[in-house]
Amino acid sequence: MYQCHARNTSSKKYYWDSYFTMLGLVADKRDDLVESMIDNFTSLIERFGHIPNGTRTYYLSRSQPPFFALMLDLSKQTDPAVRARRLAALRKEYAYWMAGEGCAQKSKKPCDRVMPMPDGSLLNRYWDDRDTPRDESFAEDRATAAKASGRPPEQMYRNLRAGAESGWDFSSRWLTDPKDLSTIETTSIVPIDLNALLWAIERHIAKQCAQAGDRPCAKEFVKRADLRKASVDRYLWLGKEARYSDWAWYDRKATPVLSSATLYPLFVGMASTGQARAVANTTRDKLIAPGGLRTTNLRTGQQWDAPNGWAPLQWVAIEGLERYGHKDLAQDIATRWIKTVEVTYQETGKMLEKYDVEERLPGGGGEYPLQDGFGWTNGVASAILDRYPISTN
Repeated sequence: MYQCHARNTSSKKYYWDSYFTMLGLVADKRDDLVESMIDNFTSLIERFGHIPNGTRTYYLSRSQPPFFALMLDLSKQTDPAVRARRLAALRKEYAYWMAGEGCAQKSKKPCDRVMPMPDGSLLNRYWDDRDTPRDESFAEDRATAAKASGRPPEQMYRNLRAGAESGWDFSSRWLTDPKDLSTIETTSIVPIDLNALLWAIERHIAKQCAQAGDRPCAKEFVKRADLRKASVDRYLWLGKEARYSDWAWYDRKATPVLSSATLYPLFVGMASTGQARAVANTTRDKLIAPGGLRTTNLRTGQQWDAPNGWAPLQWVAIEGLERYGHKDLAQDIATRWIKTVEVTYQETGKMLEKYDVEERLPGGGGEYPLQDGFGWTNGVASAILDRYPISTN
């Protein structure tokens, strides 16, 4: 079996990618690098109020899936002063995501990244503070907006930017017509992955505040987590379909797209035993491909749809299923994925950003060429091999 080291990363380094790179660093016993990365992210929050999509000035108007709390779970830091500083940063990041809370409660309309639900509860959405073409994809965004008949260009740009904040840029999850990117409605959708991650932040803050003796903080964030879980269970859990879903503001119901984001509540520990069992069955029946976990079941030409599989989603599934006792299914996904990475590595000599999990080939689709590297692929491969005695020979 080849040797995979998480530190051999691509030049493209983004917020949520870094968590999965850290997993490989932990497996490689490079805790020093993990701590330095967390220190860097802490500094970003202190300076900018959030962790930007990437460390470039044109990314300051948006973030990415908030994994900072889960990064802290990888830390072995015991210094009370350092832990207090990091907790303060986490609370500041949470405030960034909840900045529209008062407005949404008062107006009963979406504000910034906060979405009011029909019962008055609050969940979250992806957003971007700007409504212009993305600097890194200026021509592509102008071309997409030109195809959107009757839609203001600024609305298109905001939704494309919000799709970039989601990390799933782009996917049928955000499209009213899965084949047409110009129908993107990211800002109108309540995503299950984002709300699972925010629940994890709330739980982390509550726990750390309790350990620090800050009872009012602990009580507040336990309540916030409980309210979020209740709202997710009411609107984003589809018992009859045995899956978690996204929820659309524009027609007040769950979206029809089954995606591997359904596993996020298992990943963070938000699901009940029964919900986890149902999601495991759906995963086994509909999301497992020969080469790993499918992103969605729809072939749209977008890179976050079939036939592609992505390293972070494999790990979310593996960790989530393991957490609830579905170890055989978790290891099955791990084995399929490692075989895909191995086959492609032997053929190309490269670790890649994404893979075709139907044919065990390099992945494709989207608006830019396939990237070599790749931090999160290396990190997840290292973490899987550290956990399971997998042989691909």
